[in-house]
Amino acid sequence: MGSPTIGSIFAQRVVIGVGDMAVSNNRLVTLSTYALGSCVGVLAYDPVVKVGGILHMMLPDSSISPEKALVQPAMFADTGLPLFFRSLLGLKADRSRLRICVAGGACVLASHDNFKIGERNTQATLDFLAANGYRVRQNITGGTTNRTVHLEIGAGDVTLKTPEGNEAISLAA
Repeated sequence: MGSPTIGSIFAQRVVIGVGDMAVSNNRLVTLSTYALGSCVGVLAYDPVVKVGGILHMMLPDSSISPEKALVQPAMFADTGLPLFFRSLLGLKADRSRLRICVAGGACVLASHDNFKIGERNTQATLDFLAANGYRVRQNITGGTTNRTVHLEIGAGDVTLKTPEGNEAISLAA
């Protein structure tokens, strides 16, 4: 077993809740968000400066609640995505080096989802990314499965967890 390393003693997990986001340049941090159902998680990572972040976006358009968007902009695609990328650039990430993974956007309701929130969240996200010149490296959206994601800032490694198992993705390579 051995002794713990200094890094493991100081390692931190930051949990991003629904309608929230976090960015970091601390190599000892792992960002995590849980149970992405119809919500969409956007993970971005710059492997040169080791800056990354996760946005856990809940709805595609803030026009349904402009007041809520003022106090919780990460809840909506149209307000959260610009804030998320500005925050990454504020930590010296370079937009041309950002590697992006999109996860979630599922239809997890037992009955048919007439509002198609997962699909609309995914489309709003992909439309924003394309319009702003961001290339998506991994798109793990749709279906009927909840997803949990973890992003290790020091390594750029993503762990995607579903009821069926885990998948490892590198945003550093």
